[in-house]
Amino acid sequence: MRLRLDLGYDGTDFSGWARQPSQRTVEQTVDEALRQALRLDSAPRLTVAGRTDAGVHARGQVVHADVLAAAWEKESPRLLLRLRGLLPSDVRVTAVRLAPEHFDARFAALSRRYCYRISDAPSGVDPLRRRDVLSHNRTLDVTLMSEAATRLEGENDFVAFCRRREGASTVRRLIEFSWARLTDDVIEATVIADAFCHNMVRSLVGACIAVGESRMPPTWPAQLLETTSRSNAVHVSPAHGLTLEEVRYPVDAELHARTQRTRTFRQLSDLSKEDRWSND
Repeated sequence: MRLRLDLGYDGTDFSGWARQPSQRTVEQTVDEALRQALRLDSAPRLTVAGRTDAGVHARGQVVHADVLAAAWEKESPRLLLRLRGLLPSDVRVTAVRLAPEHFDARFAALSRRYCYRISDAPSGVDPLRRRDVLSHNRTLDVTLMSEAATRLEGENDFVAFCRRREGASTVRRLIEFSWARLTDDVIEATVIADAFCHNMVRSLVGACIAVGESRMPPTWPAQLLETTSRSNAVHVSPAHGLTLEEVRYPVDAELHARTQRTRTFRQLSDLSKEDRWSND
């Protein structure tokens, strides 16, 4: 049976999501807890919606795992409570349920929503938020940052903002990129895309910070879309300001078709209108 797990975690003390030798990772921690909770001989393989880097947090991460039907039927009534007892305090599984047919946490996703939070207060970041808010020592112009962000929306090749992987496409549809000042001291970026390349969100944020400091004009980040390689002029913002907030999926009847489209190698204009973000 395929299970869907929804979870959140404080990424501060993890070396990212993906399992690594001799490192504390979210995948290994959740995997082992699930093995114990279901009383399995070996840990199930986890497939995650977004492979977050070291220090990045998640509030709306999604995972699927294939497990024996007998184990699920026996342990499901108390599984959430068992996981609560087995997991450390910086990871929480908030829901576990049977996944619908053709559900794939990674390839069936329509979009991922990240938020990046920055404090530009002269006194520094609130000490209670130091783990998930970046402290920045210069006042940022949110209006300029918003102008720069809007110019990046749409389907583009984001190679200038990504760490390229051999054989992987860097074409993505940036559905929303916006900035807002939440309080006098904290600003927040909302970044929504169908998928992200490695370091893409933090690079987009870094480019906008340069604009917000008036070191670069609002047109500069969009001009980088014309380049054909990773831009050394783009600073990758620190990981701890970033949180994966939400992953969205289509209705059950469209899961298989969505998975098939996502697995296709991406080129510009590959995606149809049905793949665009909808609030309906």
